[in-house]
Amino acid sequence: MTNFITGLIGIVGVCTFLGILLWWIKAPPLIIICVLVMALLVYDFYQSLRANGNGAR
Repeated sequence: MTNFITGLIGIVGVCTFLGILLWWIKAPPLIIICVLVMALLVYDFYQSLRANGNGAR
């Protein structure tokens, strides 16, 4: 449960930071990069939650 809460706090922090960054800098390549980075972040968070119960990482 601790990994879930701290992971959500981290994801919200990164989303907030990137959201403010993208609000001020509206460059399409930057938007694409940020979206891909956020997708990888959420995917890694999902994998870490699944692996946490199995004892494998």
